Amino acid sequence: MTDFADTARAATMAMRQVFPATPCQVNAHLSERYGAEIHLKREDLSPVRSYKLRGAFNAMRLALRENPDHALFVCASAGNHAQGVAFMCRHFGVRGAIFMPVTTPQQKIQKTRMFGGDAVEIRLTGDYFDDTLAAAQQYCADEGGQFLSPFDNENVIGGQASVAVEIEEQLGGAPDLIVLPVGGGGLSAGVVSYFGDMTRYKFVEPLGGASLQAALRAGHPVTLPKVDNFVDGAAVARIGEKTFARLKDQDLADVLVAPEDRLCTTILEMLNVEGIVLEPAGALTVDALHDIAHSIQGKRVVCVTSGGNFDFERLPEVKERAQRFSGVKKYFVLRLPQRPGALKEFLSILGPEDDIARFEYLKKSARNFGSVLIGIETVHAENFAGLFARLDAAGFTYTDITNDQTLAEFLI
Repeated sequence: MTDFADTARAATMAMRQVFPATPCQVNAHLSERYGAEIHLKREDLSPVRSYKLRGAFNAMRLALRENPDHALFVCASAGNHAQGVAFMCRHFGVRGAIFMPVTTPQQKIQKTRMFGGDAVEIRLTGDYFDDTLAAAQQYCADEGGQFLSPFDNENVIGGQASVAVEIEEQLGGAPDLIVLPVGGGGLSAGVVSYFGDMTRYKFVEPLGGASLQAALRAGHPVTLPKVDNFVDGAAVARIGEKTFARLKDQDLADVLVAPEDRLCTTILEMLNVEGIVLEPAGALTVDALHDIAHSIQGKRVVCVTSGGNFDFERLPEVKERAQRFSGVKKYFVLRLPQRPGALKEFLSILGPEDDIARFEYLKKSARNFGSVLIGIETVHAENFAGLFARLDAAGFTYTDITNDQTLAEFLI
């Protein structure tokens, strides 16, 4: 581990010629809530608003040292890795070919182009990432380029370890606990390899993409049959071979999963209370504090906020999911008698803190009842118990579809 630590320190020192260390800040709000000294390692404040440029810098730096004639670097990414590679292509004065799925939002394409400028060519290929990756690797082989994996590369891992070097420098030593987000495992592998047993770790994955958890259970990397892409910065179907080799001895009990809907409440809280913009993957470690609150009191804890590339067009979805998770918004289908006054009767049942957010009614003359899709927002989740009790007493028939994923996706 000493050789790795020396390599990580050398990479960190070289990075200082390109960008400053990201801050490691005590967060008073979270510290007070959990009775601990909570620090946020603010990777969302890097030049590309994520830690990914660290690995890209180190891998490109070492590749160019070995072969200064390397003229083309290739990657496949729809997000932070693409932006990190683009930034470093411009810095090193080399060409970059960045492959992105055709479905990549324009905001991410534009940011990648902004960071790379004339140094990068963006190629939109494939509807799904696997197709994009295959195209990038084929192009790399055909053109003789250097492929840059987002995580499964030893030099990328060494670059991500610079996060640990900075934490040690900023705190004057290792904290009691580091909470790390996991996607492909590059950041976690780097930090764990640097600190070793100097500290404890908790690893956090999205519930819909728990590839480290699956690999630890199986004893080797496995491909998840299905991935929820909401946490796009960490929704990886298979953890890397090289990263897992550095994480395989971790305790399965230290790997946590964050439900995507609960994560939305954390994103909104950090935005509204702290003014910190975090993408879903960047909020994973803060969200995980819910699950370890009982074990961190009085401890010095570092949560790595891995990225802040949040597309604000997603904010309505985040708010919606947060409200549903918190129980202050529900959707249900109501059978409403097709007679004068029925709607007025229903409205009289609503409480003073209940607000109609959605109302769709189709009157069919051949039926005695019509179906109404209703969305209700309220101030306190317990208000719904009273509302449903009043509906029952009045003889209304209704079905709560808030947690019916199929119906919710189709109707809402």
